Amino acid sequence: MAVDYTVIVIYLAGMLAMGWWGMRRAKSKSEFLVAGRRLGPAMYSGTMAAIVLGGASTIGGVGLGYKYGLSGAWMVFTIGLGLLALSVFFSARIARLKVYTVSEMLDLRYGGRAGVISGLVMWAYTLMLAVTSTIAYATIFDVLFDMNRTLAIILGGSIVVAYSTLGGMWSITLTDMVQFVVKTIGVLLLLLPIAVVKAGGFSEMKAKLPTEYFDPLGIGGETIFTYVLIYTFGMLIGQDIWQRVFTARSDKTARWGGTVAGTYCLVYALAGAVIGTAAKVLYPNLANADDAFATIVKDELPVGVRGLVLAAALAAVMSTSSGALIACATVANNDIWSRLRGLVGGGRGGAGTSDEPHDEVKGNRVFILIMGVGAIAISIALNNVVEALTVAYNLLVGGLLVPILGGLLWKRGTAPGALASVVVGGLAVIGLMWHYGILANEPVYYGLLSSLAVYVVVSLATPPTDAAVLAAWRERLAGRGAPESAEPEAVPAPR
Repeated sequence: MAVDYTVIVIYLAGMLAMGWWGMRRAKSKSEFLVAGRRLGPAMYSGTMAAIVLGGASTIGGVGLGYKYGLSGAWMVFTIGLGLLALSVFFSARIARLKVYTVSEMLDLRYGGRAGVISGLVMWAYTLMLAVTSTIAYATIFDVLFDMNRTLAIILGGSIVVAYSTLGGMWSITLTDMVQFVVKTIGVLLLLLPIAVVKAGGFSEMKAKLPTEYFDPLGIGGETIFTYVLIYTFGMLIGQDIWQRVFTARSDKTARWGGTVAGTYCLVYALAGAVIGTAAKVLYPNLANADDAFATIVKDELPVGVRGLVLAAALAAVMSTSSGALIACATVANNDIWSRLRGLVGGGRGGAGTSDEPHDEVKGNRVFILIMGVGAIAISIALNNVVEALTVAYNLLVGGLLVPILGGLLWKRGTAPGALASVVVGGLAVIGLMWHYGILANEPVYYGLLSSLAVYVVVSLATPPTDAAVLAAWRERLAGRGAPESAEPEAVPAPR
C-alpha cells in the first residue's frame, strides 16, 4: 500500500498548495466568492461537473448499480438532466444578474425583503450538503488507512476548510479542475474497464445476473419520479450550483459549458451503474451495497492504480464539500448576518458595508472557517448520510423551487406570494417528514404542491409587483444595470 499512500498524500498536499496559490488571486469580494466572474468554457465545464458529482454520485452511484443494475444510474442521471435544464433554459439569465446568492435574485425580482427567510432555508440546505460530504471522508480514509471515523472526518474536513478559507472560489476552482481530471482518469478510464474485464465482460455479467439488472426501468417508476423531483429540480435552484454559474465569463459560457458538464454527468451515471453491476458479479453477498466501490477498488485494482482511483473518490467528495461550504458561508454572511446587522444598525445593511475589498474578503474567510468547523462538528455527531441529504433536498425543493422558478417564468408572482410559498412549503416539508418519516416520498410531493398553491393564490390576491421593480429586473436579466463595473480586472480570464 506504500505506493497508494504516496499517491494520496501527494494529492492532498497538492490541494493545500492550490489553496495557497488561490489566496494570492482572491483580492476582492468578486474574486473570492465567484472567481471574478471570469471562467472560460473549459474551466467552467470541469468545475461544474466536479461539484455536482460528489461522493453520493460516485460511491452511492456504484452502490445503486450493485443493488439494481443498470437502472441504478437514474439518481446521477437525473442530476445530469437537472444541470442540462439549468444550462439550456436558465443559466444565461442567472449569469447576467451579477448577484452572489439566490436570495439576492429573489429580492431583485420581487422587490421585497424575503431574503432572510429564503436565506435560512438555503443555509440549512447547503450546511446539510456540506455535512453529508464531510461524513463521506470516514468511508474513504477507513479504506485507505483503517482510520478512526472521527479522526478521518477531522482530517478530510480540515483540508477542505483550509484551502477554501485561503483562496475562496479561486482555490476551489483550481482544486475542482484537478479533481475533475482525477475523477475522469480514475473512474471512467481505469475503474470502469477493469471492473468489466474482471467480471468477465458484459456477456458473463448477463449470464450470472437476473434479467432485471439490465432493465433500464428496473429501479421503479416511483423512485425515478422522486429522483427527478428532488435532484433534477434541486439542480435548478441550489446556491452551490448557482454560485458556479456566477463564475462564468459570459452567458454563452454558462450555457454551453454547463451543457458539456451535464452531458458528462450522464456518462458518469452509466459508468457508476456498470461498475456496481460488475461488483455484484464479483461479490454477490456484500452486506452493504455502498461497500461495493471500496471492495472492488481494494481487491481488484493493481498497486498505484488503486491509489489513483481512491484519490478519485476523495476528489469527488472534496469537490462537493468545498462547493457546499463556500455556498453555506456566502448565504450566512450575505443573506443572514449582513441583513440582520443592517436591521439592528437602523437599516444600513447588505453584503458589503465596508469600502475596502480586502475587509470583505476577510469577513467571508471568517464565515467559511466558522461554517467549516460547524460542518465538521455536526458530521462527527451524525451518522446517517442519506437522511441528512434527504432533509437538505426536501427543504430546498419544497421551500424554494416555486418562488425561484415562478420569479423567472411568471411576471404576476408577487413578494407576499413568494414569502408565503417559502414559509408554507418549508413548514409543510418539515411537518410531513415528522409524520411520514424522513425517507418517505410524501413530504416533498405534498410540500411542493402546497408551496405552489399558496404562491399562486397569494400572488393573485395581492397587488402586482411594482412596475419599476419589474423594469429593473428586466434590465438586470438583459445584462444591463449590473453593479460590478468597478470590480478590478487584475488578471486575465482563464481559457
